[in-house]
Amino acid sequence: MTVNKNILKIIIRVSLLILAVAGIFAGGFYLGKAKGKSFLFNRPIAYSEEAGELNQNGNADYILDFNLYWEVWDSVKNNFIDKNQLSNQELFYGSLRGLAAATDDPYTVFMDPEESQEFADDLAGTFEGIGAEVGLRNDITTIIAPLDDTPAQKAGLRAGDKIYAVDGASTLGLTINEVVRMIRGPKDTEVTLTIIRGQDKPTDIKIKRSVIIVRSVKTEMRSDGIFVIRVSNFNNDTEDLFEVAVNTILLKNPQGIILDLRSNPGGYLETAVKLASEWIEVGPIVAEQLNNNRRNEYPANGRARLKDFPTVVLVDGGSASASEILAGALRDYKKAILVGETTFGKGSVQTLRDLSDGSVLKITIARWLTPAGDFINDKGIEPNVTVEMTAEDFDQERDPQFDKAVELLKKKK
Repeated sequence: MTVNKNILKIIIRVSLLILAVAGIFAGGFYLGKAKGKSFLFNRPIAYSEEAGELNQNGNADYILDFNLYWEVWDSVKNNFIDKNQLSNQELFYGSLRGLAAATDDPYTVFMDPEESQEFADDLAGTFEGIGAEVGLRNDITTIIAPLDDTPAQKAGLRAGDKIYAVDGASTLGLTINEVVRMIRGPKDTEVTLTIIRGQDKPTDIKIKRSVIIVRSVKTEMRSDGIFVIRVSNFNNDTEDLFEVAVNTILLKNPQGIILDLRSNPGGYLETAVKLASEWIEVGPIVAEQLNNNRRNEYPANGRARLKDFPTVVLVDGGSASASEILAGALRDYKKAILVGETTFGKGSVQTLRDLSDGSVLKITIARWLTPAGDFINDKGIEPNVTVEMTAEDFDQERDPQFDKAVELLKKKK
């Protein structure tokens, strides 16, 4: 998920949400009917406050009568078979979720106060869950990436696994948030995911939930003179940890760098720009295509302290959003060789808007393009050197992608 943290506030991943995002409805917000009618109104034509002009585009649905909302509300409250189990809060929050879902954009969602708090916790790198990222692929809930050293990874979940059921309940037709609520739970409890991998038959994977603490950057100075930087997310701690990594590189002067972005589902857009600027001295890192044909470019900050180090970037189908921004920029400026498999393909940017009761609206505000103008949504970024990881490689704990990166850097000596 790419996140713009300077617009309205923060967001990230992912197109894409961590499986630890909050579950059930909570809080005490109540919308009284009479109070609600004070702001629900008939509007004969749509008005765009941002554009400052009337929008008469010929759409047949521009005349809206919000009394219809209350007709449905009353009918559900009075006639639903389990009406005594309904709460006004559930109905109201449900209608807001439906409003966001009507955009037909899987990354535009409404989060109630509990969900929004736990989403913020996820970005801080500490949460309870199984430690994986999910997204929608062809309307099927799909693992974008299991996070490093988490129950999801240890249980054998892989990028691209399709989740067809959670504890025996089908996920077909559900939103990402709904599936997340099914998977989330207290630490030390178990959840069973029914997954399909490639053309294989459905398999049940049982996972024990735990507290997940994620350091988004890990490094290693190898004995062969190659420095490895593993970036698992673009979270709150990423910039500071990456700064330490750069200082270590400058001190040790390695023969080359392997930047591992595999199974990195994304995060803050600005963080991706800052990291890319350690290789790229001038020029745009990424361009946003906003509404009303506006365009915004994020330029390199001119540091480029790593520009003279041969670099290989590892990517796969779990590399999404902000990690694709970084990989795409290094590819376009020919600052690195991309090795691995085609990336996920999330080419949109979201921001968070804080709402009056502690809820949050996560809304897609832009599509992004690489410096060369490539819109990667749904198609991803193809590596310069394609190396696939087979099931046998996983089982035997082999990493031919990493081996290829080492091979390429050694040739540059």
